Amino acid sequence: MIGQIIIIAVTAVALAQLNTLATSIYLHRTLAHRSLTLRPAADVLFRALLWLLTGGSRQQWVAVHRKHHTYTDRPGDPHSPLLLGFWKVQLWNIYYYILEARNPVTVRKFAPDLAPDAWERYVFSWGWVGLGLGTMLVGLAIGWWQGLVAMILHGILFMFVLAPLINGLGHWRGGQNFENTAYNSRVLAYVTGGESLHNNHHAFPRSPKFSLRRSELDPSWLAIRLLAAAKLALIVGVPIGALGGAAALQGADGPDVDG
Repeated sequence: MIGQIIIIAVTAVALAQLNTLATSIYLHRTLAHRSLTLRPAADVLFRALLWLLTGGSRQQWVAVHRKHHTYTDRPGDPHSPLLLGFWKVQLWNIYYYILEARNPVTVRKFAPDLAPDAWERYVFSWGWVGLGLGTMLVGLAIGWWQGLVAMILHGILFMFVLAPLINGLGHWRGGQNFENTAYNSRVLAYVTGGESLHNNHHAFPRSPKFSLRRSELDPSWLAIRLLAAAKLALIVGVPIGALGGAAALQGADGPDVDG
């Protein structure tokens, strides 16, 4: 029984990390900010992976995130802890995301470039089918009831822990390299695919790389470099360390208080 519990726990954490990396690389950096482009095969693979793990809509995710950047911590921001309160966003981030994602005006205004294509209409729009198929595949790998529990735990870990750490704590406390309302956490960046280097990201939204200091690690950037080396991705945004200018240099060398 202990062995099964360990397998379930390891599988849930692995799925949550895979989901986090796919969200960061594909939904966030590739689609929302156009920091890189993917080969068609890689694009479909990322879409299929997220379909199996979340069943979510890429157009809705991108629209909500672009609106967040447009109104960061001001009226109109879908999930600002400065406006709504820290614990509301930290505990109920998924509620605020769904509320905004279901607003057709938001989707049309902020993500018109991601209108449903043939893949979306005939495959990826069937979210519950994707989740069901994903659960079946995990069940085939580790056992039926074990797979179901692992998928549930993965969902809880991703939706109620990892994502809120970015949107909640990432706009509440931490270190800052730049003057904006977001914060960095070098420790949490290890488990959020680099997304917890949030202050860096808000300073340079189109940078495909979120790390600036030597003490900062961006796991998604490492994966992006591998994709680029395999000719599956083309990096089109300028990485933050290569942007130059006084702001980037000051951020790299100046004082930083990490949270």
